[in-house]
Amino acid sequence: MKILKYPFWILYRIWFYILMALPILVMFPVLVISILKEEWYPYFFKMAQFWAKFILIGMGFRWIIEREQKPQPSKSYMFVANHTSMADIMLMLVSVKNPFVFVGKAELAKIPLFGFFYKRTCILVDRSSEKSRKAVFLRAQKRLKQGMSICIFPEGGVPDEHIVLDEFKDGAFRLAINHQIPIVPITFGDNKDRFSYVFFSGGPGKMRVKVHQFLSTEGLISKDAKALNEQARTLILEQLLAYHKK
Repeated sequence: MKILKYPFWILYRIWFYILMALPILVMFPVLVISILKEEWYPYFFKMAQFWAKFILIGMGFRWIIEREQKPQPSKSYMFVANHTSMADIMLMLVSVKNPFVFVGKAELAKIPLFGFFYKRTCILVDRSSEKSRKAVFLRAQKRLKQGMSICIFPEGGVPDEHIVLDEFKDGAFRLAINHQIPIVPITFGDNKDRFSYVFFSGGPGKMRVKVHQFLSTEGLISKDAKALNEQARTLILEQLLAYHKK
């Protein structure tokens, strides 16, 4: 029976990349203008949110967001979430209204069209390079001083499909402590089922999102990063387990 799904999965993956490309092609001139100056980034962010909704709706995904707390429009935050899917980028864009900058893998810059804007608007990191990891902190600091928020998927890479939630790296938590900005843990409950990195998998359906109570960094110092890391990871892991008991 499973063999009958293979043609669907192939077409479904192709359709995803078509949906990624279409809005970029249509909005290309405006998108290019919006990235000419860093202070114009909020306009680019609004278009990125439209792009994300277009893809999610086109793929047949229905997002359901539960919020324990809402970010204030004028504040900066560190958004962290579990990471199992290319759709995580789109779901983060529709889940958060505050303009934020992704810290992401340098390899994604190779994707045609998407990569052109990705490398000009996101903070890229080569995790095999210590120099690259240090440069992330400098660029993130600059963006935070401009009033932006930051989004990091702290698992670092894409975990094995059998791992519910990989260990978190400390970078996001050290950066949040250095700038005394709240951590916003977010759980994506269904992205692995909807559109994982396993090619022959996925399909339309619901995407549950839980925006947890924020974690304060007020008064914390660098050595507290590990404890903050574990607190955020525990919240996300417990929510993932709760989702899949239902």
